[in-house]
Amino acid sequence: MKTILITGAGSGLGEGTALALARAGHKVIATTEIWPQVTSLKEKARQQELTLTVEKLDITDKRDRDAVFSSYGHQVDIVVANAAIGETGPLAEIPVDRVRRVFETNVFSTLEFVQPYAREFVERGKGKIVLTSSIAGFTTFPYLGPYVASKHALEGMAQLLYEELAPLGVKVATLNPGPFRTGFNDRMYNTLDQWYDPDACFTPEKPIRSVQQQFAGDDLQQDPAAMIDEMARLIPLDEHRFRNVYPDSFEASAREYQDGLWDRLI
Repeated sequence: MKTILITGAGSGLGEGTALALARAGHKVIATTEIWPQVTSLKEKARQQELTLTVEKLDITDKRDRDAVFSSYGHQVDIVVANAAIGETGPLAEIPVDRVRRVFETNVFSTLEFVQPYAREFVERGKGKIVLTSSIAGFTTFPYLGPYVASKHALEGMAQLLYEELAPLGVKVATLNPGPFRTGFNDRMYNTLDQWYDPDACFTPEKPIRSVQQQFAGDDLQQDPAAMIDEMARLIPLDEHRFRNVYPDSFEASAREYQDGLWDRLI
């Protein structure tokens, strides 16, 4: 059994995975961005008769990061950087401060969160860092630019951490989910309505809304239970692939997309 710390456990895949890992007998420190999520997750664990430690951790807040590391950094075997946010809209028009906010959470603060655990693991000569990325880390989807770009950056960061930490005894891996019905995609698209004005913007509204409906619809989004089971299975393992795409069908489409970039013409 492992001691596992996971961020972004206030909802969606993070919440489900934290509960599933606890159900499997692991010691889990589940962190959430805001205090109401702490209360809610504790209650869910109580109802399911699970032992789960829940802490408040906004990864963009240094005080939160330091407090959690001080309490648990010397105990954990595996740290899972799962917290993320998203923004949508045409990249040529979206206010850049919105893009910057996404990168602050998904890239810069994620790295700041991971670094102390990397040092701790190096001192021990063992440990595992798991970064929750996305299929958007190596494919693109129109009008999801801020989120897609941040996950591409996270992929590069994960690959470098893997190469630099492997000789020091620390394992690094990514989780790359496809679209699942957790509410994350819907919330991400709601941000568009805070700034996009079809009368003022030059990007037509119809293709944006078409992609929005595609990602919000049940045809593309899948039941998150399967992804939660896969995350709970994979995270504690000592050996597995560096990149872990789920469901498997998305791996083939991602490889085809990447191959096609070499022949793309302008």
